[in-house]
Amino acid sequence: MTGFYRTLRRELRLGLSGSGDVLTLVLFFVIVGAITPFALGPDKALLARIAPGIVWIAAFLSMLLGLERLFRPDHEDGTLALYRLAETPLAAIIAAKVIAHWLTAALPLVLASPLLALLLAMDADIFRRTLLSLLLGTPALAAFGTIGAAVTVATRRGGLLAPILIAPLSVPVLIFGIGTVSPTGGPDQASAAALFLAALSLMALVVAPFAAALAIDWGEE
Repeated sequence: MTGFYRTLRRELRLGLSGSGDVLTLVLFFVIVGAITPFALGPDKALLARIAPGIVWIAAFLSMLLGLERLFRPDHEDGTLALYRLAETPLAAIIAAKVIAHWLTAALPLVLASPLLALLLAMDADIFRRTLLSLLLGTPALAAFGTIGAAVTVATRRGGLLAPILIAPLSVPVLIFGIGTVSPTGGPDQASAAALFLAALSLMALVVAPFAAALAIDWGEE
């Protein structure tokens, strides 16, 4: 596990040292939510109804911006090849990268969500459920993004291809995320959607390191 923790510390240090990348993600997240009311007009009822969906779409698009730095720098400087030869399993190293990716790409968005809630005039209860859905669902987005980045790491324009690959995988996350916040069948449906969302994130976090390691092994051969 020493290699896992070292990789986690390294990824966190790199992610936080390039604080401009984190700031870019947060600004993009806020801007996407801020410009939507101008496109919809002054209908507050409509805005309140679709505000959770706007937050989720902004979070999904913002997390796509961070995919390029997951494996591309390590591939270009040869670090990825060294990871394959290390005593620590490649899947464990990638698991550390998934955690670091969530901490540097998703958690800042969750922390910035109160600002977006103010811009979208969300009430306290809707914001609380939106925050819960983001905490439950963004780990799945981070895991799926890791798989997409691993599949396209050896591709010249992988940064453009990865979002296309992971978009279908992310659709259930968005559906259950919205279902947690704005259920059509009452509180029971909201609880069920939250449980499905949590289960989806757990499953994605378990599968992603092994799937990404397999994709990297194939891509490097």
